[in-house]
Amino acid sequence: MSDLPPRIMRDYLYDALNQLGIRQIFGVPGTNEIPIIDGTSYPENNVEYVECLHENIAMGAAMGAARMTGEPGVLVVHITPGIAHGIGNLFNAYRSHTPLVILCCQQQNELVTQEPLLSSNIAELAKQYCKWSHELRTPYEFPMVLQRAFKEAKAPACGPVFISIPWEFMMVSPLPNQPQKLPGITRIPTNFTGDTDEIQRLAQRFSEAKNPIIIAGDGVGYDDAAQQLGILAQTVGAPVALQTFSSLANFPNDDIHWQGELPGNQAMLQAVFQQHDVAFLVGWSNQAQVTVFNYADGPLIPPSVDILYLSNNTWDIGKNYYGSHAVLGGIRASLEKLNDVMAGLPVTPEQQQARDARNQHLQQLSQQRRQDWNAYLKQAEETPAACINPALIPHYLSQAITEQGLANQFVYVHEAVSDSPSFQYLMPLNKEMSRPISYYCVSGGSLGWSMPASLGIKIQPTAIQGVTPKLVINAVGDGSSLFYPQVWWSAAKYDLAVLYIITNNREYHTLQNGLEEVIDSYDWEPKKKPVEPDPADPASYHNYEVDYLSLQHPQLNFQQIADAMGAGVQGKIVEQTSDLNTALREAIHFVLNENKPYVLDIRTERDPAAVQQSTHLKSSAKRLRRPSLNYFHKDVLDEINPNHFSTLA
Repeated sequence: MSDLPPRIMRDYLYDALNQLGIRQIFGVPGTNEIPIIDGTSYPENNVEYVECLHENIAMGAAMGAARMTGEPGVLVVHITPGIAHGIGNLFNAYRSHTPLVILCCQQQNELVTQEPLLSSNIAELAKQYCKWSHELRTPYEFPMVLQRAFKEAKAPACGPVFISIPWEFMMVSPLPNQPQKLPGITRIPTNFTGDTDEIQRLAQRFSEAKNPIIIAGDGVGYDDAAQQLGILAQTVGAPVALQTFSSLANFPNDDIHWQGELPGNQAMLQAVFQQHDVAFLVGWSNQAQVTVFNYADGPLIPPSVDILYLSNNTWDIGKNYYGSHAVLGGIRASLEKLNDVMAGLPVTPEQQQARDARNQHLQQLSQQRRQDWNAYLKQAEETPAACINPALIPHYLSQAITEQGLANQFVYVHEAVSDSPSFQYLMPLNKEMSRPISYYCVSGGSLGWSMPASLGIKIQPTAIQGVTPKLVINAVGDGSSLFYPQVWWSAAKYDLAVLYIITNNREYHTLQNGLEEVIDSYDWEPKKKPVEPDPADPASYHNYEVDYLSLQHPQLNFQQIADAMGAGVQGKIVEQTSDLNTALREAIHFVLNENKPYVLDIRTERDPAAVQQSTHLKSSAKRLRRPSLNYFHKDVLDEINPNHFSTLA
């Protein structure tokens, strides 16, 4: 017999969650939220309230849950400061097309006009980064608003939805003529095929390309369409580049066509596209991920390139560049149709010979890339260094994951932005070991999202695309990790066994790189602080330091920070290359067997890419050049900046 009390408005929310199989609500408790949170106290509702210590943590955790389940992540926040604190990750969710339903408990409806404590126009505050933002006019529209909110969050292209709820509305009883339960949530299928005639025309143009390129955006990963895209790449002999700051592993990194992410630099992007006559942009939403842009230098994609589009979002088609052909449709279904059409088109012997030659060239480049990376990693292991080469972290992680047979049982959460190429190439994000959602990043770029996301990811027992998040690894830079170390309290409270790896280079390294580009682009330099070289730290042989981009004074100890967040969080500092492999394997063993979080504070090289060739450099500090990922365009990229992938060991 149920011990549920008489139904009130908040119970419609639990109807919706149970119909969609959503098992968590994330949030930070506040007085106004108690009526909603109280609903999780009843086992019949089958929903857990996951308590976080900051609203941006709750937002990030809901994003992680959405990625694993494919259903909207749900959170409840507290009036103006609640949604304001979560804006950073709301922006990330918006840019990454992550489905969320955000419930924000407003002050009492009869009082709002008098501007009470904490109250504001919160629906307007959230509106810019939501597909729909609404404040309830009456408690009785709550069932209708819920139906619309969950439908809209899930409809292509997915995104956040915001509902402002005067808190007393949740305790109102339904009217006698209202349904006693929410009848359902309308689902709009996403795997729909684009216009057949336009697919035929696009296929004909793509078939005629002399030197095509494919850009795989997040739409490919969300639709689990990498296999279909791989068939197309093989058919035409095209390299596949990923959108900059990809949210998923949109294409397997062991495929010969894979070239890593597009560069985040105007001249480099232009150099990539200038090598091609036709570019096929597939599910590519964030098309201008660069730090500096100058109109006088021309568009990111030169006018000489014929652009073809496939997307499930009209906004992304022709947003920045005219396309001669454009298909609006589900990515996987439309690619399947496109492949069928391509297979039926006549191909001249000369065309087939050119395609075969391109594929053979890509095969050779893939083999050369692997050889160069293997040699680089061997040097990194053998070269004496004051700190650890960060590329060794994914190298050893990949070995451990593969040896333990964790295919489709790991999720790698990536916010080690300074070391992205190493993690994207060396982690086992390949056909055999992983799926697109095995890799999690965001396209927004607002820092401090990955540690919160790890909570929502790990709390799910199973996930879509056949993935089980048995081992969750979050690599995060020291600067990003400082946004929300409170995550470790929630991880300890709920026994969430996540391996947190802090790539601790004691500075804001990504900002250092951005500063270098600003200096180069605008012929301007900031005031620099001279420093004395430290023989123990090769990177200190800069002749200057920008102090506000350093985290040296005072130094941080992440092991101690984690320990302060709860007895359930253990950790270790790793300073020597010789200790790294063992430390990573012990940490993996701990989280898999103890069911608790673990923090590794790994002291990596400081600012390796910006170390100047200087007479101050000791002869023992040998410069190791990190290989490129994009070998198809390697020569032209090296001409622009030969050190854009480099490090020091």
